[in-house]
Amino acid sequence: MRVESPQSADRRRDVVDVAANLRTVRERIEEAARESRRRVSDTRLIAVSKTHGAERITSALDAGHRVFGENRVQEAEAKWPPLREVFPSVELHLIGPLQTNKAKTAVAVFDVIQTVDRPKLARVLSEEMSRAGRQRDCFVEVNIGEESQKAGVPPMEADRFIAECRERYQLRVRGVMCIPPFDQEPSPYFALSAKIAERNGLPWVSMGMSGDYEIAIAFGATHVRVGTAIFGPRDSR
Repeated sequence: MRVESPQSADRRRDVVDVAANLRTVRERIEEAARESRRRVSDTRLIAVSKTHGAERITSALDAGHRVFGENRVQEAEAKWPPLREVFPSVELHLIGPLQTNKAKTAVAVFDVIQTVDRPKLARVLSEEMSRAGRQRDCFVEVNIGEESQKAGVPPMEADRFIAECRERYQLRVRGVMCIPPFDQEPSPYFALSAKIAERNGLPWVSMGMSGDYEIAIAFGATHVRVGTAIFGPRDSR
């Protein structure tokens, strides 16, 4: 009987069928949309490729996917330019915290910035976009569970901050983004996020990840951010 070596087992576990995972996630999005009586086209799938290398990302690109999310500016700056030379229609979203000293690079690398969460960042982004002659769609990040360890504007301050981003800083704010508390039922937080977007006339709501994107769709998500269900566990090395 052939005994598999630990190294072979590790390599086998590392094999991820990205194209098959994408099909499964798309099918689940379609089913969630049907159950919620929403159009499938109302929800965009953001494939979260943070920590994953070009090989897995290329598998998704070859399968026809074009909308991706990254958490870190430096990581995206290093790995995406070569990929975009081959796949120029990619749409790249920044979904992680943004430091003001990385704003210039973020405006150059990303098409959409989902984590506008404080006046100073809004001001710096506005200045960098004006300087570059390049507008970017933005989301205001709402700390929907008011958790001390998370970034984002508290829900009670969201309306004021959205207005400030639009009127004072002239940012193209298109939606709100949220991450509910990990250990709680997400539905009330999704409902509140959708309500904040609605009352501010914002068409987009980015909410829902690998474990809860179907629930998010039921509450009106227009963008869901799915990583592990597509690319497998993150590379922590």
